[in-house]
Amino acid sequence: MTAKIAYDDIEIGTELPAQTFPVTRAALVQYAGASGDFNPIHWNEKFAKEVGLPDVIAHGMFTMAEAIRVVTDWAGDPGAVVEYGVRFTKPVVVPNDDQGATVEVSAKVAAKLDDNTVRVDLVATSAGQKVLGMSRAVVRLA
Repeated sequence: MTAKIAYDDIEIGTELPAQTFPVTRAALVQYAGASGDFNPIHWNEKFAKEVGLPDVIAHGMFTMAEAIRVVTDWAGDPGAVVEYGVRFTKPVVVPNDDQGATVEVSAKVAAKLDDNTVRVDLVATSAGQKVLGMSRAVVRLA
């Protein structure tokens, strides 16, 4: 599949619309049920602190999935993403309050590649810290 954006209309440095994603304890429990990842560091504050974490943390794959939404929303077709990878650099700490945490994601076109594809580099932060490193997606454009 290809994005609804024309390859010839995109320039290196094009910024995608930034987004902020809320992360609540309830969302983590729902994600655990959907993914089958019931590691207690994602829902049990006492356990998370006993293993040296500051509090419950979001699943890495949950954070990764939220971040790529910036690209799929921009492209208009999730199937246009032909490659995506990240390094997990810091956890998203999710306090047990009405606010939870947020993940702020920005992205820009870093390179135009062969076969109508572009490389998009993403920056994802939470509480002022970068939570994903080397976050890159390759997107096939029209």
